[in-house]
Amino acid sequence: MNGAHPSLQGPRPSNAQSPPVALTIAGSDSGGGAGIQADLHTFAAHRVHGTSVITAITAQNTRGVTAAEAVGADLVRAQLDAVLGDFRVKAVKTGMLGGDALLALVAQYGEADRLPNLVVDPVMVTTTGDSLFAGDPAAYLARLGPLATVLTPNLVEARQLLGREIDTVDDMREAARALATYGPRAVLVKGGHREERPAAEASVGGGQEEGPPEGTGGRRPGGAVVVPDAGRAPGDAGGTSNVAGGVPAASDVTRGALAASDVAGEAPSGSSSAVDVLWCDGQMLDLAAPRVATRNDHGTGCTLAAAIAARLALGHPLPQAVAGAKVYVTEALKAAAEWRLGLGPGPVDHHHGKRTAAL
Repeated sequence: MNGAHPSLQGPRPSNAQSPPVALTIAGSDSGGGAGIQADLHTFAAHRVHGTSVITAITAQNTRGVTAAEAVGADLVRAQLDAVLGDFRVKAVKTGMLGGDALLALVAQYGEADRLPNLVVDPVMVTTTGDSLFAGDPAAYLARLGPLATVLTPNLVEARQLLGREIDTVDDMREAARALATYGPRAVLVKGGHREERPAAEASVGGGQEEGPPEGTGGRRPGGAVVVPDAGRAPGDAGGTSNVAGGVPAASDVTRGALAASDVAGEAPSGSSSAVDVLWCDGQMLDLAAPRVATRNDHGTGCTLAAAIAARLALGHPLPQAVAGAKVYVTEALKAAAEWRLGLGPGPVDHHHGKRTAAL
């Protein structure tokens, strides 16, 4: 023996299992709740190796952003080349891009087929109202729309992208259809910050209390509702296949999370629910989860997009990756509900599965 540490004495055994690799292209949050920091936490929680390309530095905490500066395009390009030239990246998530220049740069790599399983989170404004994108919002659709596997706007971002009001679940469905025409395989319009509406409109099924007509889709196991896409041309695939079927059960990542049957289920009677709308491969699916009573929701959009990317890197089918990511975020919100980190909205508990397993 030469005294060297065993890890430095040669290659690892050929049967060693390496984790899949995911890449986040986003800004840095000095408060640790969103951006690159949230993405890397999320990748680690899913046992995915996280790599990163930093596009901006922000001075940020739970109360807001006080300063921000974009990273130069040359350095962003160098980071992309360093990661993509060495790692076999399985999925990519974009967050804060700052402006048109970096958006165009990232699009060049996507157009060269170097950004697989691309999850585009069109970060434009924080929940506290701070602007994070100085360019043309329509450029997201023109440049990254055709390249995206999933586009994940929240209501504010969807309004900016489409230039229209989006208030109801029906509005969200129409927005998802409209955004899908720009080329992404799937669009997830997130309704977590939507104000609850009374009566049937707030239900997961969009008011289908009497049940869907025969042969047009309907309620699936776990309460998911497949809404036939009236905007699809006759003869297109989709419509009634079981999008929600096969959603992975709780694993080491989501131990203690909702059961698989609750992934897309309705909230209990009398309680409010957070409804997201997913358009995927020509059909519409409403994903609902009980609304969590907490102020700690900083970085939920980043976390959800990163969780989708992590699950795609792990090989999960797209609809199940999205539904499973929603479970993960719901449980992260629950686990951090009583935290008091900072004076404003704090982060979620990205490692809730690990902490639950340790109890």
